[in-house]
Amino acid sequence: MALLFAEDGINVSLSDPAEEVMDGIIERAGKQGYYERVKKFKDYKTLCSSLSKPRLLVFSLPHGTAGDKVLDGLMPYLERGDIILDCGNEHFANTERRQEKCKGTGIRYIGSGVSGGYQAARAGPSICPGGDESALKDIMPLLEKVAAKDKEGKPCVGMIGKGGAGHYVKMVHNGIEHGMMSAICEVWGIMRKMGLAYEEIGDIFSKWDESGELKGTFLISIGAHLSHKREHNKDRKTNQYPLVISEVLDKVVQDVTGDEGTGVWSSQEAIAQHIPAFTLSVAHALRLASAFRGDRVKANKITSGGFPSQTLNISDKDAFIEDLRKATYAACLASYIQGINIITKADEEHKWEINYANIWKIWRAGCIIQADYLSDEILAPIFLSSSPASASNPTQRINLLFHPHVANDIRSAFPSLRKVVEKAVETDQVAPALSASLEYFKVVTGTDLPTAFYEAELDYFGSHMFDKKGERGTEGPTEGRYHFEWRPVKSRGEVYGST
Repeated sequence: MALLFAEDGINVSLSDPAEEVMDGIIERAGKQGYYERVKKFKDYKTLCSSLSKPRLLVFSLPHGTAGDKVLDGLMPYLERGDIILDCGNEHFANTERRQEKCKGTGIRYIGSGVSGGYQAARAGPSICPGGDESALKDIMPLLEKVAAKDKEGKPCVGMIGKGGAGHYVKMVHNGIEHGMMSAICEVWGIMRKMGLAYEEIGDIFSKWDESGELKGTFLISIGAHLSHKREHNKDRKTNQYPLVISEVLDKVVQDVTGDEGTGVWSSQEAIAQHIPAFTLSVAHALRLASAFRGDRVKANKITSGGFPSQTLNISDKDAFIEDLRKATYAACLASYIQGINIITKADEEHKWEINYANIWKIWRAGCIIQADYLSDEILAPIFLSSSPASASNPTQRINLLFHPHVANDIRSAFPSLRKVVEKAVETDQVAPALSASLEYFKVVTGTDLPTAFYEAELDYFGSHMFDKKGERGTEGPTEGRYHFEWRPVKSRGEVYGST
């Protein structure tokens, strides 16, 4: 981002505990013709003195306590009106604690999610800021200049809301990302078991990216791209340049190494906000199981080889590949629905006054969950609408499930999702996010769940009360009015026999 700012004519002052990191950035700036615009500073006093007022300081720090330490070090050299733009993947509660700490000083603290990975950070990321409105207005021209641009040339940045809303929305963005990535990798694995070569799958992904419900989906497009990438050196045995993907180990570790907290927090927030997020939660669980490869190897041996996926013999491959496409879309749509439900519930609780039109804007390009069809056909009519269930009326919570277009897409994709999951179960394919998405749609649209028996058992042992069928006023998550004495209460002597 330092180089991105420099490219756009902005003078950048660097500060980092590792001087070699700053030297590396300055060296790259020199090679790209921006040497005079990037300078390093070894202490906060000279750093702050180098900046014009009001100062803008951009954080790119690990989540946790690092931001607190840096803020404490900077505050003696900052003045009223200065702005801190925290662009790390920080927990929203940490952001709000620092905003509160700065409140009396006049220093303005913005928590801003930045999406798109390190490549987008250089070329122009999707930017998701929230916090002090005056500060956001002051820096918005700068952010609009450096942000990613959508296909109409509009910047993918906008004021998201008060407090920690910016970091919260970015956090949930990453949760949605996990659900989508899990579904896509599961479908990739199924196609491999169908006997398709890596590059064949890449070509299929390219077609999916060109049209239909997965059109313009970033994760599909990069899947197509990486499927054709080969090593720079030949394999001595085959005298061929190996495909890089053929050598990648099945191990995702970011959630357990501490490098990435957003996926963990998304799952925690889904639970805290009482939102059923089947796809997001199961996708996170797959990543966790993936990380502990040693445990999987050990369990594989103890269970005499585990339960490996069988080769898939599909009579009509083209038809099944179309089912896979629709199933992938269904899981991506489920991920969006669940993530947005988390955001809207938190918005209601924290009173952030989130601007949903701006969420649509920042997800249009430059971010990992970019998906043109989902953005243009699903989100735009809802997030930009002036109807009651929209950003114009924040007291009415948005739920994509309640919109006819979404309902039609679910009904259209559901049979394919069911076929794919059925075949996956039959042949032991790994498909947790796809399966969870199928169950999600069944549960959240169902009016005859087996939880009636669950409720009866809760009342049996805990007197937790229940509602009765056919009664009015049972729509909300409120405690039932009835208890039945399923078994008379007995004394300990009666239960165990008198002594």
